[in-house]
Amino acid sequence: MHDLTLTMVQAELAWEDAEANLLHFERMLEKLNDPTDLIILPEMFNTGFTMDPAGNGEAMNGRSMNWMAETALKKGCHICGSLIIHEKGNYYNRLIWMHPDGSFTYYDKKHLFRMGEEHQYYSAGSKKMIAELKGWKVLPLVCYDLRFPVWSKNEFKGGQYAYELLIYIANWPSVRSTAWKSLLSGRAIENMAFVAGVNRIGQDGRGFEYSGESMVAGPEGEITSSIPAGIESIKTVTLKASGLMFIRNKLGIGKDWDGFRLE
Repeated sequence: MHDLTLTMVQAELAWEDAEANLLHFERMLEKLNDPTDLIILPEMFNTGFTMDPAGNGEAMNGRSMNWMAETALKKGCHICGSLIIHEKGNYYNRLIWMHPDGSFTYYDKKHLFRMGEEHQYYSAGSKKMIAELKGWKVLPLVCYDLRFPVWSKNEFKGGQYAYELLIYIANWPSVRSTAWKSLLSGRAIENMAFVAGVNRIGQDGRGFEYSGESMVAGPEGEITSSIPAGIESIKTVTLKASGLMFIRNKLGIGKDWDGFRLE
């Protein structure tokens, strides 16, 4: 494993306006001059958290996917974020993991936000996706998934952990910011991994407020990097592989984790 550099992009989103959002992110990323391995965008980065998938969904070869591929190539790094994908008659809140060469993998959000009626408009995913980057295994998840520890749970088998980095991209309302920050640190502690959470700011078209408070937590729950509430910012942080290996070897908690099976 080598050290891994992440860039969190905390931004305000234009409501249901993909072109405006893509242009806005493009302008923000023009300020990113330092090398990075991964750019992390919020959930539904091109539309906001809308319950109008029919009016805002795209195909897998649509404008926003092409923008992600172009941006990954231009910046020479990976990029992840979720958008609404229309596929075979269904709509998905789909996290895209875009490679610099234009290839990609994806994860469909499993836990749909019932209080926001997301489950009435979108189809849930059923499979996690583990990405690999510079020797790190990465589990990217979406917003409400943060509240479900079993879905996020790391495993230790054959002397190896299932992942080293857990990512949550979100449209997480500011009224529940305490839960956001507490759960991110908690997931880091219980999974002996780094956790990165990237959230939007501003008000959406339904009147909900978002404070951002994007952050990275280390394997003992310590906040290693954060973006203050309510400001647009891009922030780059380097995760030290040696620090993660040290604490895992010192504590060895993974060896005593309970086995489990998802059903």
